[in-house]
Amino acid sequence: MPRFEYKVIPAPRKGEKVKGAKTPTDRFAHALTQMMNELGRDGWDYLRAETLPCEERVGFTGKTTTYQNLLIFRRVVEEAQTTDQLPPDLPAFFRPEGTPGPSALASSLRPGTDEGQRGLTAQAPEGHAPSLGPARGGLAAE
Repeated sequence: MPRFEYKVIPAPRKGEKVKGAKTPTDRFAHALTQMMNELGRDGWDYLRAETLPCEERVGFTGKTTTYQNLLIFRRVVEEAQTTDQLPPDLPAFFRPEGTPGPSALASSLRPGTDEGQRGLTAQAPEGHAPSLGPARGGLAAE
């Protein structure tokens, strides 16, 4: 499954003067085209535009809400991460096929040998919780 990285940039606020673009709409479209082509050369694919609220301070105590127009781009990230670098508690549906899941890792755990350190003792099939028994001694309230 491909992994993506995202880039969010502010949309242009005004157009660029260019020969042949006579209306403000043409100038704005040209500015947006230039920005998108520049990012496209670096491998970024345009995903969508969003208008999001942004709370800003006005004076010492006042606040106002403005709306920011943002352009969202993404590109595929190479699978540089090996399966050894995956966190052990990562659910199976996020793991590449053929990598061991949490149940395979749990079966390799051994109970702790130190009195104050107790490890995993109950084993259950994946998707089922182990049954819990009575509390162990040693920590009883007096």
